[in-house]
Amino acid sequence: MRVFTASLATETNTFSPVPTDRKAFEMALYAPPGRHPDTPTLCSAPITVLRRRARAEGFTLVEGTAAWAEPGGYVRLDVYEALRDEILGQLRAALPVDCVVLGLHGAMVARGLDDCEGDLLERVRAVVGRETVVAAELDPHSHLTARRVAAADILATFLEFPHTDFEARAEHVVDLALRAARGEIRPVQSVFDCRMVDVFPTSRQPMRGFVDRIEALQGRDGVLSVSLVHGFMAADVPEMGTRVLVVTDGDAARGAALAARLGREVRAMRGTTRQPSLPAAEAVARVAAAPAAAKPFVIADMWDNPGGGTAGDNTAILHALVGAGVTRAALATLWDPQAVAFAHGAGAGTVLDMRLGGKANAASGRPFDATVEVRTVAEAGWQSFGASRVPLGPVAVVRPVGTELDIVLNTNRTQTFEPDVFTNLGIAPGDKHALVVKSTNHFRAGFAPIAREILYATVEGCYPSDPRTTAYRKLDRPIWPIVDEPWADEETDAAPDVAATRAAAAGRR
Repeated sequence: MRVFTASLATETNTFSPVPTDRKAFEMALYAPPGRHPDTPTLCSAPITVLRRRARAEGFTLVEGTAAWAEPGGYVRLDVYEALRDEILGQLRAALPVDCVVLGLHGAMVARGLDDCEGDLLERVRAVVGRETVVAAELDPHSHLTARRVAAADILATFLEFPHTDFEARAEHVVDLALRAARGEIRPVQSVFDCRMVDVFPTSRQPMRGFVDRIEALQGRDGVLSVSLVHGFMAADVPEMGTRVLVVTDGDAARGAALAARLGREVRAMRGTTRQPSLPAAEAVARVAAAPAAAKPFVIADMWDNPGGGTAGDNTAILHALVGAGVTRAALATLWDPQAVAFAHGAGAGTVLDMRLGGKANAASGRPFDATVEVRTVAEAGWQSFGASRVPLGPVAVVRPVGTELDIVLNTNRTQTFEPDVFTNLGIAPGDKHALVVKSTNHFRAGFAPIAREILYATVEGCYPSDPRTTAYRKLDRPIWPIVDEPWADEETDAAPDVAATRAAAAGRR
């Protein structure tokens, strides 16, 4: 058996001011065939999983390129097309293959192309024909378009948010793909459109229980896989929104019925799943009023999150900390390549006047001006995300004179994942009264064990977090919460999906 694998991924916030060009991929991950690191990244785990399976089972694995850019604004169309064609050329050279397994994100948008993953999957299908199994792992913060479902045999998302299971779900997708290629199963996909979009952290109820239940359904009664596609509300694309995806062993009707039942359960939880949050000033005031303790508060700057494509250079919480006198603190990270260059040029130990953050656009807020000491500089900063190593690019730690407020400045935009973003640069989290992290929820797995309390702080305007006020122009149907009850005709929802799934399955087999 011959298997081809590759990865092409980013998450596009179409409202972000930060363009995604070729350098964005090269800074985060660009690995030609055979050059992917031994550890997986968020969207390339199928490659490392398949390496292990190939060694153990003796099939031939052909690796293509793996490319990932940190979330940002629109991808340049020529950049996407060049990377796509690079992978397609590698696939053609590998023919014949029995199976293709891709690591994708599912929310990549290029200027002039709303559905990059659908385009890639269709072209892969055209290259390999109808008899070859095509499978892909997706991030749940994605867009499950009809085009993708029709082109692929098996799609599955991570289940956890934070995404602690991306490697386990890669194992899941790879196992199904190999079984399908060997003729052991006949996967059929069924989709239910919940006609809504929301935030679904699995670190709290009710999502914790829901995900545990859908995971338990897999491998029973012909159900091969269940995924909740959360949707990505920071993208103006036609099919944005929450969907349930079920893969069954040849039973489209069972899959459609299960997807509809689970989708209605998700709909019934609308408005109850988000993390409780506070305005930034209130969160900082709570920290300022609390006595010192053995563990720090963790304040999540949840909407200025580079993991959602924002610039990551808003200084509202930094200003609030200083204004409230909370200066025994640390912040990671503030995206400011210019300030990093100045710090590197000055060198560690130098005291100089600096202007930090507030640069990308109006959502960045006002800059933070201070006389700072350059505490640390490094050419290749990094942090962990599970088994992955996330590059920060050149970094610096600066501290306003007269405070213990350490600010981590980075060049490669990325959200905060693990406490080693601080410890790698000589900052001891336990010595601080507060830690500020720019992340919506991925930080939680790493920071919860060291936190006195986690506070989710909102800075309005950084991210389109309320669909009711977001200027969507392309959305192709009414969804909640833009419309109170857009599912009046829900009894007809499943029928088109069942018909489309059966037609696609019949064409491929």
